[in-house]
Amino acid sequence: MSKKERHREDLYRLLDEFLKSVDDETLVEYLTSNSSLPGRRANIELTRAFAEASEEYSAEHETEMWGLCVKLSEISHHEAPVGDPREFLPFCGAQAIGAIGSVRPGLFEEATSRLRALAEDPRWRTREAVAFGVQKLLEKEDKRTLNALEGWIRDGEWLAMRAVAAGVADPTALKNKKIAGRALGLHREIFDRILASKDRKSDGFKTLRKGLGYTLSVVVHAIPDEGFGYMRQLADLRDNDAIWIVRENLKKNRLRRNYPEKTDSVRRLLE
Repeated sequence: MSKKERHREDLYRLLDEFLKSVDDETLVEYLTSNSSLPGRRANIELTRAFAEASEEYSAEHETEMWGLCVKLSEISHHEAPVGDPREFLPFCGAQAIGAIGSVRPGLFEEATSRLRALAEDPRWRTREAVAFGVQKLLEKEDKRTLNALEGWIRDGEWLAMRAVAAGVADPTALKNKKIAGRALGLHREIFDRILASKDRKSDGFKTLRKGLGYTLSVVVHAIPDEGFGYMRQLADLRDNDAIWIVRENLKKNRLRRNYPEKTDSVRRLLE
């Protein structure tokens, strides 16, 4: 039995107890004590198991599971700062919100709204959980999710755009060429926002730029003809931030090893 499967077994028992007692204390204690925080890497296997179990249990206990996950996601950075074991709770809650929203149509809009708000959380793990939550939504509700993400870009907030870029940079989802095309389109919209902005000094922008330094290569790998064509357009703009982003993506093995000639052709444009 894998680590994730063991966590799933434990979570089934703990969720059964929670649903009987409506007391989440034992479940919360299990999540925090197994969080691997403080530390460099949170317990990803556990948080994925929690999202999947929450999705499964929501079929018969939608109200209770939704309420639990929202409660976890609302634990603030004041209550649970970076590195604190309780930081793991919103990390789990955000991903589970996406998982439940993907299978409970009536909660989809609230799920995307809550993830949009969490995209600007000061904790990087919570922001990463938003990207995972978006990916859960893409699995079951790709069209609705992609349409919602366009609205996040229109809001003009850098961290929300970072969540969009990271959320659609999912190799599994990008196997669908229609999704890959939309993902590239969303990246185009983000770059349009960047290129039109003279305010690129904020921490939020720096976080977005760093994220784009890898997400674009994931999308380009999925649709190389269109993707490399767009990278050439960005290279021709001679914009310092666009050039930095393109250069970082060209370093990724997914491009260098799979498309060496295309990668070199774009790199030469940057010289």
